[in-house]
This record gives sequence, structure tokens and C-alpha cells, in this order.
Amino acid sequence: MRMKSLAIIAALALSTAIAGCSTIGGQMFSNDYGAVTDAGYQLPRIPIEKVPSKYHRQEVSYDSKEKPGTIIVDTQNKFLYFVEGDGRAIRYGIGVGREGFEWHGTAHIAIKREWPTWTPPSQMIKRQPELAKFAGGMDPGLKNPLGARAMYLFNKGGDMGYRLHGSPEWNSIGKAMSSGCIRLMNQDVIDLYNRAEVGAKVIVL
Repeated sequence: MRMKSLAIIAALALSTAIAGCSTIGGQMFSNDYGAVTDAGYQLPRIPIEKVPSKYHRQEVSYDSKEKPGTIIVDTQNKFLYFVEGDGRAIRYGIGVGREGFEWHGTAHIAIKREWPTWTPPSQMIKRQPELAKFAGGMDPGLKNPLGARAMYLFNKGGDMGYRLHGSPEWNSIGKAMSSGCIRLMNQDVIDLYNRAEVGAKVIVL
């Protein structure tokens, strides 16, 4: 009887491991980066095997006094945490602002948009005149720098100009390359978008 019980326990452990790769904190979602059809757009598969595993979406142990639904951005380590509560969070790999474009502070999500239009700020157009053709906005699509989703960050002064957004440049995750926005892989930003609510607090460390 005891041998039978041990066999059942072993089988359950094996099935759990197969269902989702586990990490010290919880589940990894490395299998969630396949091709996706979304709102008529065909997002290509991300070659996730080329992305360091620490940047794969995963549930982790994370102690925070912030309430569930809060987003905490660790720019130094290139992680974004969606606080679940009870010492848990969903962690995403991110790309952050390059040298000279770093920032920190507290904001909130004021607007959420699926397949957003991208309008480069006037300062960006001054730095990169070739972007002037998009002064009226770049249509949504697979090459749009905001990717499949964007969440617009506001503070007491209004629109900060910063976004949490998707990116077709999956190889920029874990790097400092943006103009201050926080970028995620498209499959990850869709997941975060579905979790985060308008009004959610965003803390950038």
C-alpha cells in the first residue's frame, strides 16, 4: 500500500513538472511565446530559447507591502513585477531607458490601448528627423514600436510621456535601449494588459 502511495505521489509530481516548468518561486511560462493571432494580426513566435530564462514570464516569491494589482519596475535588474499578494508576483523581463533617459518615480495607468497608434514626441523627431513622417501617428501593426498593447502612465502633472508597451524587438529585453518607456515582449504585454487595471499604481525604482 505504501509503495502504491509513493508511486501516486511520484506520478503527480511528474505531471506537475510537465504541465509547467517550475522555479524556486513558482511556475515559468516559457511555452507561452508561440505565434498568436490577435485582433487580426499574426504575432510571430518569439525564439524564447534565445532569451535568458530569467527574463521569461514566471511566478515568483515577492514580498511587497503594495496591494495586489500594483506594478513595480526594477530598472536595474530589468524586471517588472505584477503584485499578486500573499508574497507572490508575476515577473516579466523588460527593456528600459538607455543612458540619459532613465527615470524613477510613481505613476498610474490612465489609459489602456490594444494595437495603439505610435506618435513620436517632438523631441524625438528633433533627434531623429527621419521620424517626421510619423508626426501624425504611425498606424498599428507588427512593426509599430508600441507593439500589441500600451498602457499610458500619468502622474499628478498629467501624461508623463512614458508607456508600458509591447515591442517587436524581443532581443532588446534585458537591455537599456528605449527613450524611457518600459518595453515587454508582445506575448508578455498582452498577458500584463489582461491583468492590470486602469488606475493601477506603477512604481519605477
